Amino acid sequence: LSLHVPMFYLWEMGKHNLTALNEFVLMGITDHPELQAPLFGLFLIIYMISVVGNLGIIILTKMDSRLQTPMYFFLRHLAITDLGYSTTVGPTMLINFVVDENTISYYFCATQLAFFILFINVELFILSAMSYDRYVAICNPLLYIVTMSQRVCSVLVAIFYLYCASVSLLFTVKIFNLSFCGYNVIRHFYCDPNALLSLLCSNTHEIQLIIHIAASIDVITSPLIVLVSYLLVFVAILRMNSAVGRHKAFSTCGSHLTVVVVFYGTLIFVYMQPKSSHPFDGDKVVSIFYTLVIPMLNPLIYSLRNKDVKYALHKTRKKIWNIFSKSVHFCR
Repeated sequence: LSLHVPMFYLWEMGKHNLTALNEFVLMGITDHPELQAPLFGLFLIIYMISVVGNLGIIILTKMDSRLQTPMYFFLRHLAITDLGYSTTVGPTMLINFVVDENTISYYFCATQLAFFILFINVELFILSAMSYDRYVAICNPLLYIVTMSQRVCSVLVAIFYLYCASVSLLFTVKIFNLSFCGYNVIRHFYCDPNALLSLLCSNTHEIQLIIHIAASIDVITSPLIVLVSYLLVFVAILRMNSAVGRHKAFSTCGSHLTVVVVFYGTLIFVYMQPKSSHPFDGDKVVSIFYTLVIPMLNPLIYSLRNKDVKYALHKTRKKIWNIFSKSVHFCR
């Protein structure tokens, strides 16, 4: 009997390890059945508003001639990153509400993690680039055209994507080259790095060190650029003699500052705290905020507080209405 028990145990462990290597089970947001339907409806609406809003910003800033400036070039890429990581996470989360056991394949989980890290990191640098753009526009307006030329902006964005893609690939390869334990249930609604690390049997000191170093560089460098840029902007605004000029400068920076504070605050809360100080349930709530709510709010903040975007939206809506009216008249 003493020989048969270990063999049976090894067979069971082998079976669980095979499951872990082939698929994971996502726990989702809540275990309460009565909350599944209302939460599904709520998050479906939030996700749809996010998709429509960010697609609208992308199309408007690409097509309208008044929005062909560096600020709206960065705003377009901010909308692309918002759409990217909300779509990476949103559909998976919505599926959790309509299936009994939401499984995700090993390779799809790795792909989701890679795209999530890519878009989140790119957004950090896009926000810092937008801050620098506002600094140059307000503090050095005569050099603005040269400093923030189309070529400079394109090169900056290309560097952001290349660097973040490298970091994303490094994280994903490092995590998925380690050994997972037999337990394959992810206590989250997507393949979150912290949740995946808790399932590893291998020594995770190296990957945790890499994650903390890279996260510290990204989450410190980007806010530092934002902070320095806006300190210089505020000094320049306070020196302005015109009250109208000060109001215009504050209104230009207000939308961006709102987005920056909300986005950085939630990321720092989740990823820069000690592991023991925040449970996974708390992480889920904050993750919902920055993966779904913020991508929905960003287009609303920029469109409701920006006259150029509102004008472009009104003009586009008018064109669509005229085309529709002509089509209806032609059919008659």
